[in-house]
Amino acid sequence: MADEDPSNKELSLMDKQITSLLEVTMNSVLHSINLHCNQISKIEGLAHLRNLQHLDLSSNLISRIEGLDSLIHLQSLSLSCNNLTRIEGLDKLLNLRKLNLSYNRIHDLSGLIPLHGWNHKLSHLYLHSNCINSMDHVLESMVGLQSLAHLTLQQDGKGNPVCFAAGYRDVVLRNLPQIKALDGIGRAGESVVGFDLDDPNLDFLEYLISCDDDSGNKELQDLGGGRVITPRIDQVLLQYRKRPAAPGSGYLSSCIDGTTSSDQESSRHHDSTSILREMRIRKLEEQISQLLKAPPPKPETSMIPRKDLDPTTESDYESGKENVKTSVTKRSKIPARKNSQAHKQKSLQQSKNQASLSVPKQNASRKQKSPSPHRKAHSPSSGSSERANTDSTEQASQLVGPLRSLQKRPEPSVSNSVEESTYRALVQELDQERERRWKAEQLVVKLTENIKELQSQAKEEKDINSMAVYATDRIKELLLKEKNAKCTLQALVHQLKEDNERLTDQIKQFSSKEEEYQKIIKRMEDEASKLETQRIQHEALEMKHIQEADRKVTASQREIELLRGSMRQHKDKVQQLHELLTSREQAHRKELETRVPLNGPEFHEAVAKELSKEEDRHIQQIKAFQEKINVLSQQYVDLEDEFRAALVIEAGRFKEVKDGFDTVTTELAEHKEALTRSRLKEKQSASLIQELTTMVKEQKTRIADITKSKQEIIKDLKSKIHSLEMVAHEEKQKTVQIQLLKQEKSKLISQLTAQESLIDGLKAERKIWGQELTQQGVSLAQDRGRLEAKIEVLSTEIEALKKQNERDNDSLKIKTKMVEDQTETIRKLKEGLQERDERIRKLHSENLEMEKTLGEQNDERAIQLRELKDKLERQTERKEEIKLQLEEKEAELEDVKKAYSAMNKKWQDKAELLSQLETQVRQMKENFDAKEKRLVEERDKSLQNQKVVMEKLHSVDDAFRRQLESILAAHQAELIKVASEKQKEVEAANERVYQVEEEMRQLLQETAYSKKAMEEKIKRLTSALSDIQQHF
Repeated sequence: MADEDPSNKELSLMDKQITSLLEVTMNSVLHSINLHCNQISKIEGLAHLRNLQHLDLSSNLISRIEGLDSLIHLQSLSLSCNNLTRIEGLDKLLNLRKLNLSYNRIHDLSGLIPLHGWNHKLSHLYLHSNCINSMDHVLESMVGLQSLAHLTLQQDGKGNPVCFAAGYRDVVLRNLPQIKALDGIGRAGESVVGFDLDDPNLDFLEYLISCDDDSGNKELQDLGGGRVITPRIDQVLLQYRKRPAAPGSGYLSSCIDGTTSSDQESSRHHDSTSILREMRIRKLEEQISQLLKAPPPKPETSMIPRKDLDPTTESDYESGKENVKTSVTKRSKIPARKNSQAHKQKSLQQSKNQASLSVPKQNASRKQKSPSPHRKAHSPSSGSSERANTDSTEQASQLVGPLRSLQKRPEPSVSNSVEESTYRALVQELDQERERRWKAEQLVVKLTENIKELQSQAKEEKDINSMAVYATDRIKELLLKEKNAKCTLQALVHQLKEDNERLTDQIKQFSSKEEEYQKIIKRMEDEASKLETQRIQHEALEMKHIQEADRKVTASQREIELLRGSMRQHKDKVQQLHELLTSREQAHRKELETRVPLNGPEFHEAVAKELSKEEDRHIQQIKAFQEKINVLSQQYVDLEDEFRAALVIEAGRFKEVKDGFDTVTTELAEHKEALTRSRLKEKQSASLIQELTTMVKEQKTRIADITKSKQEIIKDLKSKIHSLEMVAHEEKQKTVQIQLLKQEKSKLISQLTAQESLIDGLKAERKIWGQELTQQGVSLAQDRGRLEAKIEVLSTEIEALKKQNERDNDSLKIKTKMVEDQTETIRKLKEGLQERDERIRKLHSENLEMEKTLGEQNDERAIQLRELKDKLERQTERKEEIKLQLEEKEAELEDVKKAYSAMNKKWQDKAELLSQLETQVRQMKENFDAKEKRLVEERDKSLQNQKVVMEKLHSVDDAFRRQLESILAAHQAELIKVASEKQKEVEAANERVYQVEEEMRQLLQETAYSKKAMEEKIKRLTSALSDIQQHF
């Protein structure tokens, strides 16, 4: 029976105040022992438990691991919450799979080294909340654990000092390749739940692990046999699994998948990003130089060519301002407008003094923006700067018409003031737009992160629901097992009652046998009295014969005297026997008188008194247990109230999160529309930029030809320096040439004024764009206010997500390394630009020296200047052709705008459809939430009913067991006492009967001998008398 009954294989003595394992009687058949929350200080007395598989000694006072060498079949060992300082004594546990040593003071893991190799099966190791300091010691002691799959050094915020080391997770996973999950997180970052429980009755929890994480519907595995049928709950679960997926979730998942895939692509193609960055920098330089560069208004004849020009000074000026502005805007995530404006003014003042170094700064700033840590595939800041540049080029292409009228301004001072004001306004508007776009992108990133967190919370809630459903099924199975156990206990009680009845029947039989023995004793006493009367009569007859013989026989007096002496002796013996018999009869009668009969009233009264006392004690115990039950029920009611209040609070929080999620989805749709619009604008501007770049390339080729001709001229001039030094009178002509160069500078200034007029036209269009941007800015400001309120609400929840922040910090460290690498490249570029500036300065100094040496080549220079004038005329003709092309492009732009308005209307219609779909999704979600609430209420009710029933069953079982144990103990004690007393009485009676029988036998033998002797004497006397008569 012990091998077949599972209750005999398990022993649970939780919180029983046990101080030693030797106090517990343990059968060698046990498979599971649970001694949680006791006061055990030493592991001992387990050598005979050869079949033990699960041992739980958690929450005790154990300070050393010992006494486990004989437990060769042990699979799980829990020694959490003890006083352990090192691991030891686990060498012989070949089948050990799970080891829980959490919440101790362990700092030495050398006891794991003997477990290395494939002979040991340790797969789950829990060491969180200990004092492990050394990473090398951890790796040295765990490298050889070949079967180790789940390692936990940190859980629920409780870890070890090793867990706070830099790169802890990467080091452990790299040096321990056999590990599948570290601290409950797999190698791919997914959460892993490892169920390897100590209790064999709870093995079903292994099937609660989800199989489908992508779809969100977690189907449960079948349990083997004995499942309780719950048709309503199963029907609702089937409806929940078959519900249609929300359309909004696909978009969110696509956004999240896009960000993750962009992360992977950026990490894979890190080498190619440097080339792309260089191409972008060159492209931006060409765009800015094209915007700020314009051909001269009138072809004027001059005798000396210009060599002192730097066409990138104004572009450098603008790029310097952009650099300062972008550096200011990147420091704060959501800056205030006052601070941003102040920074802008300061940056404008600084940009005037930093015109020479503007190009390297611009390149550095753009390279610094492209790999920003707030974006994963492409940086928002670089995109926004490119969009701003493309918008500016588009506006420049549209305002070529006003340029012609504004090229003829004669006043340079007014143009300089207008230039500064227009530059400031343009730069301020560009920075404001970049700030707004950057803020919107940051908010989008935050919203995507919040959506991910909400999705993870929803998945966790679904996991909890599924686990609760399976837990209810398992609890029902356990209830059935308890019912079966109760039936077996009732059968045992019935057997004990039958045994009690059988023993009472035996007692009755013994009492009847005792009565029969008493009757036999009475019969024997009657027979003894009859024998005594016969003996008395026989003695009287003998006295008569003796008197006659005395009278008749005188010769036989001596013999008679001898016979008399013998008779006296016999009389003494008979008297002694009589005295013994009388004394024994009196003692027996006294015993019978003192003995209380079983069927008598005195016995019944004593039994009734004892029963009344026991009933009073039982009633008092019942009252005490009832009071305890009342106290526990009150505590349970209080806990239910607290749990309900917590559920109400959680429901409120869930509603708030749900409302936030809905608003975030709407805002995401709006941002998506804005992004599509901006992308269309970018495409249009990109087409224009491509055309303009082709034009710039052509101009570059022409400039390269001019530079080649200049270099040839310089070579010729170097050969003629010595001849020119001899001529002194030509120095005056050099001064004249210097004056002509000054005139050319004035011409260049007039060209700059013309460009300023072009910038004024651009400013007019910029104002139109600015009005639209202000409207978008107002909407974004409103959105910003809402989002800031939501951010304040969500900031409370962010504190609970510090663990994820730590992981994000690791990723940020990696990205900072990437940024450092990029800064190194930027520094190199800056050094190259500085070298370029130095070369330019050297060339400038060489040109000045060459101007001093120019003397005799005036005629040749005049010829060259005429050729250059011819080339300039050709360029002006080319310029007019380009203007005509720009007018055609403007017409195309108007067509594109019309198409853009049509597309806008289409997108508005699509937005309305999306809003309708969102309302449908919300309705479906509300219905699903109502169903979930119903299911949760039903589950809570069932759990409460189960708890109440279980408590009642436990209380009834405990009371019934105690009653049975007390009754059985008393009954067995009484039976043992009665049986011992009866056995003693029967043995005493048998001994008495045996003694009486022996005494009677001896008396009978003696009487028979005396009779024979008397008969012989009488025969002798008669023969003697007859002889005497014959003689006489």
